[in-house]
Amino acid sequence: MARITIIGPEGRQERYLLPHNTIGRHPSNTLQVLDRIVSKEHCHIDLVDGRFVLKDLGSLNGTFINGDRVGEKILEHGDEITLGSTRILFHEDVEQAAPLPSRLDGALRNAGIEAPAEVAPSPSKVTIAQVAVESQIRTKLAPLIDQNFLPEKLIRDENDLRRDYEKLRASYEVIQAIGVELDVDKILERILDCAFQLLPADRGVVLLYDEMGGLNVRCIRTHRGRQDEALVLSKTIINEVLRDKAAVLSSDASVDSRFQGAHSVIMQGIRSTMAVPLLHAQEVFGILVLDSQIATSAFTEKELQLLQNIANQAAIAIQNSLFAKKLEQEAVTRERFQRLLSPAIAEQVIEGKVEVAKGGELRETTVLFTDIRGFTAMSEARAAQDIVEMLNEYFELMVEIIFRYEGTLDKFIGDEIMAIFGAPVAHSDDPVRAVKTALEMMRALRSFNRNRMARAEEALEIGIGINTGEVVAGYLGSSKALEYTVIGDTVNTGSRLCSIAKAGEIIISEYTYRQVRSHFEVVELASTQVKGKSQPLKIYKVIAERRPVSIAPLSGT
Repeated sequence: MARITIIGPEGRQERYLLPHNTIGRHPSNTLQVLDRIVSKEHCHIDLVDGRFVLKDLGSLNGTFINGDRVGEKILEHGDEITLGSTRILFHEDVEQAAPLPSRLDGALRNAGIEAPAEVAPSPSKVTIAQVAVESQIRTKLAPLIDQNFLPEKLIRDENDLRRDYEKLRASYEVIQAIGVELDVDKILERILDCAFQLLPADRGVVLLYDEMGGLNVRCIRTHRGRQDEALVLSKTIINEVLRDKAAVLSSDASVDSRFQGAHSVIMQGIRSTMAVPLLHAQEVFGILVLDSQIATSAFTEKELQLLQNIANQAAIAIQNSLFAKKLEQEAVTRERFQRLLSPAIAEQVIEGKVEVAKGGELRETTVLFTDIRGFTAMSEARAAQDIVEMLNEYFELMVEIIFRYEGTLDKFIGDEIMAIFGAPVAHSDDPVRAVKTALEMMRALRSFNRNRMARAEEALEIGIGINTGEVVAGYLGSSKALEYTVIGDTVNTGSRLCSIAKAGEIIISEYTYRQVRSHFEVVELASTQVKGKSQPLKIYKVIAERRPVSIAPLSGT
């Protein structure tokens, strides 16, 4: 299997190669490189007789491999391909054996534990022993008593006071240990450290549910610090905790009638085991298990309650961490969508009112392309910083117009803008919105140019192409770099129409024209042949928006 690492202005991303790969600046390519020096269709990488071959497509600035300009070359592992200011590293991966599964048996998700699983977080090994236990649990373990503090006036027994003191002590120690930590793994390490300080345990382990419902080993501690020590967890105990959300204490498993037949406990020589749920607001996040191999009945019911208190504090800390992570993800999502969508639509997507397909979905949209005429010559004659400042000012103006008509900004491609109308939110008049956007872009550009000319700067001229049809819309890309976009022949045709448009022209396809003809004045142009189409396309130039005809009222008779 071969892959490439793309290192460019957009950062670093990994992509696996297909048998046929096109590379260039345009979004229709298999691998898009957002570098203005790269051609729209720059080169191909194809699998030929078991080897990947790179072929330059006559690009203006050339394709370089390890510093040498090439037309065609078989790629070797470690080759560095250079396109403009973008570096691409070629890798041929050697297949490796699949790693051991990190998730415990899927039956644990619903507490119906039926098959053994093994997790080996370095350096210790944790095993869920295979023991048939359902028929051997003879009595039901009740959940722990209410952990709330009694009001001072209701305290009649010194033991109640001592129990409340122990709760406070455990809570204080845990809070001191955790502090404001939000990293879950660090929280668990500190929780186990605290448990070992308060309780006479030899070994401890924390298992947490993941997003898929699997139970994973997340943290292990041993009192003696031995890192090669294997830890066997009893299914009997784990099953009890998961099913009933109850804490379990096994005092000498060899004689405890509740666990008769639980040979995994007996064979490991475990005399005492405590297992408590990480429980908050009736939600179980995982399990905390401590055991002792030193003495029979090493743990008492009082210590079980103390451990449950520790677990409760851990569950609160885990929940806080999850909330913080969710808020962070929502902030990133909000910022990302607000760059692409109008504020009103972005809010709908974030709140879940609009679903954005992650695998892509087929839907009808209208795509709008616009780019600056003569931009390459302008770039060569001006300082790079001046060009960047000019583009930023121009893009700011154009994107505001796109959002005003609730379009989606797909991407910037050098000086080109690609916008979508109909994804992720569709309107009944998306083609009309797209053409209105184009007309307003032209009006805004005239005002923009007056300001530039007043500063003795040259005016900008743009051409716009618009097409309507079915596309695949959704999150596309690699696992490391996803973006919301649309692909398909409709997109390619829209880009071709933009190339045909002269300075100041808005060119629309026949498909768009059919849906907007009653709204705009247009002129049909000569049919034109575009790349990728076997038949010439009917095209139209938009002149202006039609104004409602006002009819004077009839005079009275």
